[in-house]
Amino acid sequence: MRDFLQDRLKVALLAISLTGLVAGLGLSLAGLPQAAHLAWSAGVIPVLLGLVIEIFRSLRQGEVGLDIVAALSMTAALLFNETLAAAVVAVMYSGGTFLESFAEGRARREMSNLLSRVPRTASRRLDDTVEEVPLDQIEPGDLLLIRQGDVAPVDGTLASDQAMLDQSALTGESLPVWLDRDCEVMSGSTNAGEAFDLRATRQAKDSTYAGIVRLVEAAQNSKAPMARMADRFSLGFLFVTVVIAVAAWWFTGDPIRAVAVLVVATPCPLILAVPVALVAGLSRAAHFGVLIKGAKPLEALARIKTLILDKTGTLTDGRPVIVAIETFADLSEAEVLHFAAALDQGSKHPIAQALVKEAKARGGTLPFPDNLVETPGEGISGSVSGRKVAVAGSGFISAQLGLPASASKAGETGEVIVALAVDGELAGHVVMADTLREGTKELLTGLRSRGIGRILLATGDRRAVAEAITEGLGLDAVRSEMTPDQKVLLVLTERKNGPVMMVGDGVNDAPALAAADIGVAMGARGAAASAEAADVVLLVDHLDRLLSGLEVAQRSQRIALESVAVGISLSVAGMIAAALGYLTPVQGALAQEVIDVAVILNALRALRINPTVLSKSAET
Repeated sequence: MRDFLQDRLKVALLAISLTGLVAGLGLSLAGLPQAAHLAWSAGVIPVLLGLVIEIFRSLRQGEVGLDIVAALSMTAALLFNETLAAAVVAVMYSGGTFLESFAEGRARREMSNLLSRVPRTASRRLDDTVEEVPLDQIEPGDLLLIRQGDVAPVDGTLASDQAMLDQSALTGESLPVWLDRDCEVMSGSTNAGEAFDLRATRQAKDSTYAGIVRLVEAAQNSKAPMARMADRFSLGFLFVTVVIAVAAWWFTGDPIRAVAVLVVATPCPLILAVPVALVAGLSRAAHFGVLIKGAKPLEALARIKTLILDKTGTLTDGRPVIVAIETFADLSEAEVLHFAAALDQGSKHPIAQALVKEAKARGGTLPFPDNLVETPGEGISGSVSGRKVAVAGSGFISAQLGLPASASKAGETGEVIVALAVDGELAGHVVMADTLREGTKELLTGLRSRGIGRILLATGDRRAVAEAITEGLGLDAVRSEMTPDQKVLLVLTERKNGPVMMVGDGVNDAPALAAADIGVAMGARGAAASAEAADVVLLVDHLDRLLSGLEVAQRSQRIALESVAVGISLSVAGMIAAALGYLTPVQGALAQEVIDVAVILNALRALRINPTVLSKSAET
């Protein structure tokens, strides 16, 4: 509400100053100079009063800004009867603040769209009926109907055979994706196909979309540290402006030159370009699935020199996949997978579920097993197509069959061997591992090219596992068997080499994420604790979005600095020209208006940043 009233006030002041300027020009052309002066003064005074109030408010907060220059220029112009120049400055100042507000509103558009899409109710199935209920009444296990065009209100799993979802608001992926039964559905996804059923797994307040909305609101309420830096610089610029104005008056004896200097110097592009460019950068990063929690993390991200990566779920996919199938007896690889996956349909173990998913992905039809008996922590046995089948670790199967335990380095390198017995004989091994994310080496090379000098791995796994997974990546160091507090210590130690970024996805990573200059959480599947502790959340499960976010941050900061440098240089040049008598107060005011509009438009270039390296999903 406060922002709304402030925006309305800016519109009103712009309208008053513009009306006064136009009315005064009309009266002047009609040969009524005194009436024209009154009209111009009437358009200036409300803007000047509002400006003085804002200056006193800033001074109480310990901030000194270049609004003082605008107030001095309007006051001086009125005192020396340069009412037309004062009117132009008033229009220029009120128009500049309005344009800044408009630019920030445009830059925040994508984030505001996230907030506006929050569903308020959900359609819950109850027996043979469907009832509309408030979101806070949805509990895990409820079956929800998601109609075409509806937004998934909570996280859940797909209870229908298939669904087509538009996840662009969350991930930046422009094309809808197809999901199969039991796949995870993120809240905030839009149903782009036929209606489907969703089995809720979380309450609305704990779901992905609710967390994203909280992060977005925090980002919108942040103030850029670079803007505070601009406030500090403004004191020096104010001093230079006053010195030039006083010198022009002192050496020429003409107070009008001092007025011209003051009007050229206001309003300063330093306080316009920086927030516009950084807020635009936040919006652009969010478009590519990188949610940065404010302007301060955006600036810090642009300065990162050291990167520390967690392993499981960050450097790797965090999900076991089949890397090899060994066959014994007379079964083929396909048959080994068929029997193992069919039996594992009766188990909730992550390895079992990964086997089932892989078998279905390969096009296999799995019969449902009978006579299931699961030994927790050991394995599962039963009947598949009339044959007696058992799936477990190789040691357990060997002991059951009376075979000697086979020596294996699988445990040492992080691989898992799933043994299959059929009709009392060892039939095969399925070797599974958490594999490195595709394109990781190219990603690390890209990060180094963006200025990151050191890249380290920090994991709780054994050293042999860590070294095996990172072989050939060219990391500067590998730290294994680390506890959460040791990861924090590593972050603090690495600060001697420059600002540190930590990337992780688990609860155990949250302390290190909070300790780092920039903490990055894998928000698509990561723990809520890591997302809350992080400064940056990758909304899609692609680590290469980190490179996209880094590039957006660096280019946004560069655009802001370019705008400031060019704007200040042109302002100083204009002040010197005014001091030498080449610009009248009116001409100086018009020149500064052109400068301010130019730097704001230049800052808005951050809305068009397209990272040079994007994941395939982002490109499509």
